[in-house]
Formats: sequence, C-alpha cells, structure tokens
Amino acid sequence: MARVREAAGGGRAVEVEPERLTGWFARFAERHDGTAATSVTPAAVVVRAGDGTTATVAVPFGGLPAEAAGEFEGARPDALHAHLAVPRRTGLVLVRLGGYSVGVAVAGGVEVSATGARPVHGRTRKGGSSSGRFARRREGQARVALDAAADAVARVLLPRADELDAVVLGGDTAALAELRTDRRIAALLARAEPRVLDVPEPRRAVLDEAARRARAVEIVVR
Repeated sequence: MARVREAAGGGRAVEVEPERLTGWFARFAERHDGTAATSVTPAAVVVRAGDGTTATVAVPFGGLPAEAAGEFEGARPDALHAHLAVPRRTGLVLVRLGGYSVGVAVAGGVEVSATGARPVHGRTRKGGSSSGRFARRREGQARVALDAAADAVARVLLPRADELDAVVLGGDTAALAELRTDRRIAALLARAEPRVLDVPEPRRAVLDEAARRARAVEIVVR
C-alpha cells in the first residue's frame, strides 16, 4: 500500500517506487480526465491532468540531465523513471532521541548496518529543584544517545563515504540537526537528500524498510 500524507501547502504526497511510477501516472490520467502536458526541468517533473490537477515530483539524487528538460504533450515520466532506476549505493541515517539505525543500502537491500538504543526518560510534570535535576539528567541522557548515533555513522559510513552515491536521513529533525554538529560527520550529512523519511523508533526492520523507501519519490497531487 502506498504511503500517503498531507502535503505542506495543500494536497497530498504519495510515495511511489520506481517500478510503480509508470502505472501510477496511468491511473492518475484515468482519474483526472487524461493528461494534458508534462513539464520537465532538472529539479522537477510536473504532469498536468485534463481537469487541472497537477502531480509534481521533486527530482532526487542530483536531478535530471539538462537535455531531458522540456515541455511535452501527455504524460512523460520516462526520464524520471530512468533516473530513479539507476543502481545506487545509499547511506542511511535514521535517528530518534534514544535510538538510531545506520546502514548502506544497494537496490533496496541493506549491505552493512549498526543499530542501537540508549535510555532517555520522558519529561516530568513536577516543579522545583527535582524538576531541574530531572531535566539535567534527561539532557545528559540525550547527549549520550546522540553521541552513540554519531559514533555509529562515523564507524559505518565514513569509511565508505567515497563509495556512496547518496545519503538519506530519517527520523526526528531536531535529533538530526544535533547530529549535524558533530564535526566528524558534518560533511557527510551535508550531502543528504532534502527529503527526510518519517520513521518510527529506529530498529533493523525499520532500516530495511527505509532502504526500500529511499529509492522512491514523493508525488505531490494538487
């Protein structure tokens, strides 16, 4: 079943794997009175349906070649499909406060990985000095957890950084922002794709699913 979420600015965002892309646009045409035109730029593909509905894809992995750009009649997802179908070695970094899963994926499968967790207690409702001590304790636990995640990224991905075609992040944006401050891995994380995968508490099974999702694109329908 396709993942669907509400898109910022309205409409819905549908996650679609490369193998399903042609069929998805065919069904899009059936539901929206055909397809009138496709606009292709290196950064985006926009298909406009006969009833005015648009399906927009932000092109990942460096974008499409300039020669693929243009305005076309009907649906033309072929350049996008070819771009997504290229085999890539992808570094995956999934982090939520207290847990992480890091790995290298090829063709939707994980080659090497590291997963771990550290306890980070929730917030307390009590006030006074006990509340302050709890907050400091929680902050310390969070720091230890993020340090463990950064260590895993450095251990698993840094030795393979030159082999990676892409880096995909997932999890909590605040935790990922903290991770970016680690000097060892800042340059690697700066290469990450703009889209951050929404994932539950990182576990190996979650990493396996993220490896498959990293190949997909989000199509925003408005």
